[in-house]
Amino acid sequence: MHGFAAILKRAILAKAPGDPRSMLIAVNRNDGLGGRLLAMANAKSLADRLGYRFGFSWNSKAVTDQQSHTVDVVEKIFSAEFIDRYWLGDKIKASKFGVLGGAPFTPSDLDAVARQGKLRGWVCDHFDVLDYFRDGGAEPVRRSEALRSFGFSREVRQALEAAGKCRFPGPMAALHLRSGDIIYGHHRRRLVFAEKAIPSTLAKAIVAELSARGLRTLLIGQDRTTLDYLKAETGAWRTDDFGAGEFNDETQHTFFEMALMARCQQIHAGGSIYAAVASAMGDVPSAAAVFGNSQASGIILEELRKHGSDYHPLDAAFGYQWAFLAMEDDLSPARAREILERASALDPANDAYDLKFAAVCFRQGDHAAGEARLKSLMGSQHGSRTRRRILPMLELLIKVVGGRCMFTRDLEAFLAAARAGHPHAMACAAYMLADIAGEARQALEMATRLVEAEPNNRIFRQIRRRAAQGKKPRSGRLAKARWRLGLLRWR
Repeated sequence: MHGFAAILKRAILAKAPGDPRSMLIAVNRNDGLGGRLLAMANAKSLADRLGYRFGFSWNSKAVTDQQSHTVDVVEKIFSAEFIDRYWLGDKIKASKFGVLGGAPFTPSDLDAVARQGKLRGWVCDHFDVLDYFRDGGAEPVRRSEALRSFGFSREVRQALEAAGKCRFPGPMAALHLRSGDIIYGHHRRRLVFAEKAIPSTLAKAIVAELSARGLRTLLIGQDRTTLDYLKAETGAWRTDDFGAGEFNDETQHTFFEMALMARCQQIHAGGSIYAAVASAMGDVPSAAAVFGNSQASGIILEELRKHGSDYHPLDAAFGYQWAFLAMEDDLSPARAREILERASALDPANDAYDLKFAAVCFRQGDHAAGEARLKSLMGSQHGSRTRRRILPMLELLIKVVGGRCMFTRDLEAFLAAARAGHPHAMACAAYMLADIAGEARQALEMATRLVEAEPNNRIFRQIRRRAAQGKKPRSGRLAKARWRLGLLRWR
């Protein structure tokens, strides 16, 4: 089967350039199951509308990330026929393709590119790509039809069919409580993903509100203990109540739950891509938030005050994180520090709370407290780090995900403390200036003063080397290579 697919892949990519029908709209993602399926639904719906070819890459060997997800091999997900027709291998050479998404495009735009004969097609990995597609007065592209046309494996079809036979006790709304890579995984440090998940500490209030609207709630999540607790407290249903526990295979279990969610009248899931796939499966629009941010934050904090010990510590910490980020602009410094302290006590490995705490202190003018927190964090990480690795807290300060860095807004606060002469605030400010602000000269001057003041401080010397490099290029092999070579000047 793989041999035939490889031959087909070469045949597709070898089509004569210039003919629009030879162009390929391909998916080349390497993240979780939900993200890949959603991108595939987007790409195939566009390909079907435009008369182009469709193809996708997928791993032929198991890929496991214990912090977030497991992605099974291509044969476990799709049928042999579907693989033979559309699978392009484990990955494709993206340099031969354009990129769809991020800017408006029309069928004529794509046809014009096809006629130039310089590309083999387009990579269609952008989740919101259909929002950029313009086709006059034509009907909107329906990715649900493309998704339902996928040829799934026998095992996946069994799970989908089993979900379709379940009898609901009445009108249902799905509540997806994501606890994998967002709450328990490394993404909780990045803060930018908070809006993707609904905190478990808000679930009781949501179930009560949905009940008042005449809807029963189907709980979908990964933490069995939390789901059991919420069921006992609210009377909500779990997927196990409909037979999810009968599927020991993770892939089957996932598709069963996704299909159950697709049968609900409403889906409440924050920005979960997993839920977006279920929404497309059942043509069920994602429901608006039950509560506004301010009200939801108040509910969460009150729930944590009364019942915080009933939740897993990381679930409780995420509740504090969600509430803090939702109200960050409106919180008093004292209240902000209190929330961050509570979150940090529950999740001490999450240095994002320490960095935000320092920024709040600096804004308040309490430079000593913020400096003390940074000094403690920097010292502990320096003592436990590997020889060449940059401190995780510094990496976090400049981490950009989806075009966003959650600490950009805090740069001025760090600069204020730096101008007041606090060295650890100065170190963080220099690191941020060099990257997210692109102020290489100012960053280098600041870092040089640090090294002159403490020549034996390895962290400060490393920050000076980083500042000398300037902003790291986001793309381009040559640009990245030159950037890395710049480090040699300051070793």
